Amino acid sequence: MKEFMGEDFLLSTETAKKLYHGFAENMPIVDYHCHISPAEIAENRVFENITQAWLGGDHYKWRLMRSNGVDERFITGDASDREKFQAFAELMPKAIGNPMYHWCHLELKRYFGCEKTLSGETAEEIWNFCNEKLKNLPVREIIRRSHVDVIVTTDDPVDSLSYHKQLKEDPSFATKVLPAFRPDKAVNIEKDGFPEYMAALEKAAGLSIDSMENLYKALSSRMDHFAAMGCRASDHGINEVAFAPASEEELDAILRKRLQGGSLSQDEERKYSSAVLLFLGREYARRGWVMEIHYGTSRNTNSRMFQKLGPDTGFDCIRSGDCASGLLSFLDTLEGEGKLPKTILFSLNPNDNAMLGSVIGCFQGTEAAGKIQHGAAWWFNDSKTGMTEQLTNLANLSLLGNFVGMLTDSRSFLSYTRHEYFRRILCELLGSWVENGEYPADWKALQELTENICYKNAIHYFGY
Repeated sequence: MKEFMGEDFLLSTETAKKLYHGFAENMPIVDYHCHISPAEIAENRVFENITQAWLGGDHYKWRLMRSNGVDERFITGDASDREKFQAFAELMPKAIGNPMYHWCHLELKRYFGCEKTLSGETAEEIWNFCNEKLKNLPVREIIRRSHVDVIVTTDDPVDSLSYHKQLKEDPSFATKVLPAFRPDKAVNIEKDGFPEYMAALEKAAGLSIDSMENLYKALSSRMDHFAAMGCRASDHGINEVAFAPASEEELDAILRKRLQGGSLSQDEERKYSSAVLLFLGREYARRGWVMEIHYGTSRNTNSRMFQKLGPDTGFDCIRSGDCASGLLSFLDTLEGEGKLPKTILFSLNPNDNAMLGSVIGCFQGTEAAGKIQHGAAWWFNDSKTGMTEQLTNLANLSLLGNFVGMLTDSRSFLSYTRHEYFRRILCELLGSWVENGEYPADWKALQELTENICYKNAIHYFGY
């Protein structure tokens, strides 16, 4: 029987152990997509307790608590932080096979030196132990200990980016903290609050948005602002990839109708979003930015809880259906114009793995090795099984050696251990192929593969 999460956790062969401990383990981190707060980095927040560091805003954990029958008061409600931690600790022994079990114990080990397993019985001891450690563990120290070279946050076009500017000008903090352009509110014309958001975009850009032309000028102006803060990537959260071309006259009429409070048909919504996404894709190509597309999500599925708590609170799920046709039309249009940017495609639906692995081969280019990427397993897929399946599909259908690797996609500063989790899984997979005689024990080639996927590919691909 192996030691629980010991030195060779997830590493079953000698080759896997050598790959991880020899090459992957100490590589720096490029966290090229996350949702942490740049304000908290700039202000170097010190968490008062482990609940604030672990449970605040973490809908992964909230979903598990709800699955254990925990009252909402102990999740997002007014219960004390100690009570919330207890409710979470009590479910942990039931979380066998869930990546959360591994993530939490990696975090306890790496950041707090805590070797205890979390349960209702150990909660008090771990609460006191971690809270004492947190007094000397501000967020910048967490980042430093994690060897993070680059952090890319997710930012709205109207954001002033004042905290990014503050961090850029701070010589005491070596990690690059860069914005990513996330224009979802400008794309999602059907959402409540769209007219109000257009007013905010007008104010940020300093021009009136009364036509598609002026909308494009406003978005371009904000991209200039982001570029000045070192932005090299965009990110799009799209429920489905639909594609419906339209004339400029039609699009102007659709925009005016919505700004005046009118309701749109699904066809009108798709025409508008297609046009804006095409414009943005062309702009990204011109600027040398990477376009990231996260799709395949059904959001806010529990309407009662959405009304109570709002979005991003743990009520989203995997979306099924055909996204290939819209995605292909979108990519092909940009490719036909010679304006397809470097692109990373993420689907929340693991059934899309093989499809994406084949799609990326249709649109590669000379701008970068692996110009079009099949993005890392994310959200409901960043488990041992999900990561292994994504890596295997990518290897089967493309060049795994060009992969830009893992990201946290997290709101927690303690989530950098997800890179360790990924690296162990990667080395286990590579090691199994070597030990099975499917790849030679060429240590120079294996070192290059491992270090590139863990770190170097992302640096080169994004230009960091």
